[in-house]
Amino acid sequence: MPPAAPPEPAPGIVDRVQSFVAENKTALLIGAGVLAAGGAAYYVATAGSSSASTDKKKKGSSGKKRSGGKSVRDADGPILEERKPKPQVDEEPVPGPNYWRRAPLNVGGDPEKFAVNSEELTGDDREPEVAPPTAEALAVMPLEERKELAASYKTKGNAAYSTKKFTAAAKLYTAAIEVTPKPEPVYYSNRAACYVNMVPPQYEQVVADCDEALKLDPNYVKALNRRAMALEGLHRYSEALRDYTAATILDKFTNQGASQSVERVLKKLTTAKASEIVATREPRLPSYTFVSAYFAAFRPREAPKVSDPPSTGDSTLLLALDALKAEDYQHALSFVNESLTQDISTKEARAEALNLRGTFHFLMSDVDKAATDLQESIALMPGFTQSLVKLASVHMEKGEPSKAFEAFDAAISANADDPDIYYHRGQVLFIMNEFADAAENYTKSSSLDDGFVFSHIQLAVALYKSQNLANSMATFRRTLKAFPTRSEPQNYYGELLLDQGRFEEAVEKFDKAIELEQAKSHHPNVLPLVNKGLALYQWKQDLGAAERCCTEALRIDSDCEAAVATLAQLALQQGNIEKAVELFGRQAELARSEPELVNALTYQFASESQLEFMKTYPGMAAELRAMAMAMGT
Repeated sequence: MPPAAPPEPAPGIVDRVQSFVAENKTALLIGAGVLAAGGAAYYVATAGSSSASTDKKKKGSSGKKRSGGKSVRDADGPILEERKPKPQVDEEPVPGPNYWRRAPLNVGGDPEKFAVNSEELTGDDREPEVAPPTAEALAVMPLEERKELAASYKTKGNAAYSTKKFTAAAKLYTAAIEVTPKPEPVYYSNRAACYVNMVPPQYEQVVADCDEALKLDPNYVKALNRRAMALEGLHRYSEALRDYTAATILDKFTNQGASQSVERVLKKLTTAKASEIVATREPRLPSYTFVSAYFAAFRPREAPKVSDPPSTGDSTLLLALDALKAEDYQHALSFVNESLTQDISTKEARAEALNLRGTFHFLMSDVDKAATDLQESIALMPGFTQSLVKLASVHMEKGEPSKAFEAFDAAISANADDPDIYYHRGQVLFIMNEFADAAENYTKSSSLDDGFVFSHIQLAVALYKSQNLANSMATFRRTLKAFPTRSEPQNYYGELLLDQGRFEEAVEKFDKAIELEQAKSHHPNVLPLVNKGLALYQWKQDLGAAERCCTEALRIDSDCEAAVATLAQLALQQGNIEKAVELFGRQAELARSEPELVNALTYQFASESQLEFMKTYPGMAAELRAMAMAMGT
């Protein structure tokens, strides 16, 4: 689970970034089924989530049993079945029971020398001997007779293949290749099919044969699929994706098996690459927009008590807290790390420092270090409710919902009047799709502190998700009136209006949110700009306006993932795949969690494979765009 930032109505901003192409009847080049990724989340600028383990249950304050949970680490959905359809040879006949009793084709000269040995077979273990003519004999043989002889070997190879005599069939196709006066791609492709079915499969030979077949006929879809299957077997996933993609497009998206193969290989490729990136990249804070939204989700608290005069560690911790108030997050992180190496004077202050460092670890997706710091903070101050609430988020991220609710219960036992507990418990219930219980917790939070805007916003969102549209919109209108100087109600109300297709009203709300953010002395929130860009595109298909909004958002916050993702999708819409690939690469750099990284890489690699197709088949570029448009109508 990503950090518990302020709410985002469903569908969230990243949902719309990823799906607005389909919503506006314009197909991605590979098709929506291949590039489907991501799900709804209530967090600002986060990717989707899916159910975590549901075998642990916990009773909450409502007395209802709750099971399972959601984590963005599972956002890519169920693992696809490893489907590898058995390849078929071309023009394969249905052999009769006495196929091998047939007389060989007379091509002139000694028939036993030039054709398959016609010795009668006595069982399935008997394989024909293949004795092609010598080079000298071929040199004097008429071309037509050589063609007929090659066709004879192919026919017999097909029959051997149909009875699963793959070694014999491969020998026959080899003979066809050797005697033919002009290479035939089908001979290589059929021999590749034999190599695929051998035990173990001879993948390298499959690739070599399909290479030859495709040199002769670049549009040979069966050869592309066979080579792709072999490349997948060799774990050369990028090349396999290239071939499956080409086969899918050449088949005009009608071959469901090829589309499923693209999806399967994309999953393998992106999962492996994401794991490699996560294991090697340096931890980094996400965008300012995301970090500020996270910290805004907790009500302000007084600084901890320290000795008088303060120790060196105390002073450094206070510098960290001052930097946090000033929204100078890099310095806050640096100072809190330094303070924990120094002599902090009180348990309360050290628990606060551990809470803050654990928070930064969580923001940087290092949940294990976050858990260690937060547990140590709680050990020092068992009633530290904020550390308990944040520990609940860590447990949800790790797929441990029952432990998350235990942390909430411990926080309530320590201080039942802390409104933050109920807000964040509502957030957890929200992502578990338990909207009624979530709304109950948001209401409880507001009853303890009516001045926290996000409890009101998220209550309206929960009502909306519960299909209680009238109460949701009324709650938003009351919130707009109660918090006239806050941009968040305007922005999120605009999102609900956008979800309903009320574009003009949505843009009006986004404009108001932008105006309120621009009035700030520093660090405006850029999400209203991104939302406005999406709304203008969905409303008027105004690509230029959408791009300008997102570009302005990136000028203010260069790490805003939602703006990058939107620009990438807009580039796809304009057929600028090179730019889209670049932007999806940037989105991958900004991804905070492994599932978000997988999602960005999925789009990046799929776009790269389309780009490679257009370079290999330049004459099909226009036809491809026409097919994509037709798919979206």
